[in-house]
Amino acid sequence: MSTRYPFTAVVGMDDLRLALLLNAVSPAVGGVLVRGEKGTAKSTAVRALADLLPEVSVVAGCRFSCDPAAPDPGCPDGPHGTGAASARAARMVELPVGASEDRLVGALDIERALAEGVKAFEPGLLAAAHRGILYVDEVNLLHDHLIDLLLDAAAMGASYVEREGVSVRHAARFLLVGTMNPEEGELRPQLLDRFGLTVEVAASREPEQRVEVVRRRLAYDDDPAGFAARWAGEEAALRERIVAARALLPSVVLGDTALRQIAATCAAFEVDGMRADIVMARTATALAAWAGRTDVTSGDVRQAALLALPHRRRRNPFDAPGLDEDKLDETLEEFGDDDPDPDPGPGGGPDGGGPGGGGVPPQGGEPENGTDRETPEGTSEETPAEPPAGAPAPAPGAGGGSEQAPVKAAEPFRTKVLSVPGLGEGASGRRSRARTEHGRTTGARRPKGTLTKLHLAATVQAAAPHQRARGRSGAGLVVRRDDLRQATREGREGNLVLFAVDASGSMAARQRMGAVKGAVLSLLLDAYQRRDKVGLVTFRGASAELALPPTSSVDAAAARLEQLPTGGRTPLAAGLLKAHDVLRVERLRDPARRPLLVVVTDGRATGGPEPVALAARAAGLHAAEGTASVVVDCETGPVRLGMAAELARALGGTAVTLDELRADAIAGLVRDVRATTGRAA
Repeated sequence: MSTRYPFTAVVGMDDLRLALLLNAVSPAVGGVLVRGEKGTAKSTAVRALADLLPEVSVVAGCRFSCDPAAPDPGCPDGPHGTGAASARAARMVELPVGASEDRLVGALDIERALAEGVKAFEPGLLAAAHRGILYVDEVNLLHDHLIDLLLDAAAMGASYVEREGVSVRHAARFLLVGTMNPEEGELRPQLLDRFGLTVEVAASREPEQRVEVVRRRLAYDDDPAGFAARWAGEEAALRERIVAARALLPSVVLGDTALRQIAATCAAFEVDGMRADIVMARTATALAAWAGRTDVTSGDVRQAALLALPHRRRRNPFDAPGLDEDKLDETLEEFGDDDPDPDPGPGGGPDGGGPGGGGVPPQGGEPENGTDRETPEGTSEETPAEPPAGAPAPAPGAGGGSEQAPVKAAEPFRTKVLSVPGLGEGASGRRSRARTEHGRTTGARRPKGTLTKLHLAATVQAAAPHQRARGRSGAGLVVRRDDLRQATREGREGNLVLFAVDASGSMAARQRMGAVKGAVLSLLLDAYQRRDKVGLVTFRGASAELALPPTSSVDAAAARLEQLPTGGRTPLAAGLLKAHDVLRVERLRDPARRPLLVVVTDGRATGGPEPVALAARAAGLHAAEGTASVVVDCETGPVRLGMAAELARALGGTAVTLDELRADAIAGLVRDVRATTGRAA
């Protein structure tokens, strides 16, 4: 087993270390979600925590880690008597992003269940993590149904497996820790709320601290065992402090003043539901125990609010997480009594802290993949500066010709469902019809590879004609592997919605571009909720660019769209060709994800030689590949040329005017796409 990086050697990141330690003291706090850019030692800090947890005593031979002092009466390996007990280190179990449901909750031996009528159950990761840590790296990329199962088990302290008439329940109490990079997509608000605490981390900009990070990382890489040995004393002291805080926790008193402050703070910040109040109360109690006190102070409540409330205040994905600390202080002062603020940090407590006091030293942490911060694709770039007064205007048709300042987007609105025709097989989502692992059962087939969803009736039907030949003599059905049938199910998939937006001079009217940006923002919100990928191609001047590569990060999408400039000619063919190239690459990368192309333009093609003919040929490429498409006609005025409608015909899609860009029209449009294409999966 490799030597982990010591927790006490992590540089900085006090909030992250404190949140992890509080959950180690009181797992009832509800876990930690760590948000931050890549290379900020998120995973290193989480993995290091496992070595600080005290050993656990388990029933010998129990696959579900039952406590000998209070074994689970419903344990599948029970009932447990007064047999031998054994001690082992607390486990840290990692849940891979691509894990299956069976791997998470456990798998049933279908053949034994059918042939012998026994509950032959193979435990999953939830059972392995019982009384330890369950760590999910890139939790925002985990499938929704796995997140639901994970959070339900964390909330109830038990895992329930109900399949084909076979029922299994086992205890599953663990410290849940998730890490994520917001650039790769957000968690839904209702899932954010299920994590007790959330911490934002970023690489330090202090040269001295960065030097210390590199120095410690190099020393660890050269000699992991020797480096860990140098920090063994601090690790042991911190481990003892966790044990002491756990023992003190039941004696901590949460007084009426602290309860009023907690309730008033949650009300003042308008958080939804009561979970925030409960999490704050548990966190404040753990803070008091960590500091070696039996009473909860205003300082504990303040620190608990900073850890438990920021992520619960997000009303939509465009809201940045955070808390107004001045408002927090005013609320606490109004509803509380004056008392000294404790030192709640990892190095705080009655003995001060530091290596000699059993706390965490004030340095630590290292980047896992280097410390350089890269600018992610699709994030906003610097807006080109306006030319100075008196400077000559750029030549007509130049890339930056007649550029106007970015127009503010109109207020986003609620949209109806956009869906792609036919039946797909893409990634799990909430938009278009698809064959999925979850949903309503529509039929059965022979399994390809590992059986995941048994179709019981079809399996029995396949086995029944062979019972006499197989020598059946008892009540059990003789089932062979060839008899097993996989259930086929229909659910919903996520799609790729690619916008091709005309940003030329003919589109530069502020009201027009504001409406277009507002509509795109609205669809981005909808895509966030339905687990889609969204991309943005813009064309103006002499060329087209990929302003936003296909992504699930609505924060990056909103920022890039907000700073979109306008001006110049209309290279419509270049925009369509760029969109075609993006979709071609995405088909190679993810062939199961079906696209929807939304072209926002007035249809005028003025860039390059024979612009109209080139645009028609470029549109024909999309039509030949069967790409579902919608053209939003932005042409205005009493005289209309109808060029957007011609473009829609060339694309094999549907056109709509700018006045019909509102939610109802957009949703109806895609239904029209289904009717006009008449394609089936």
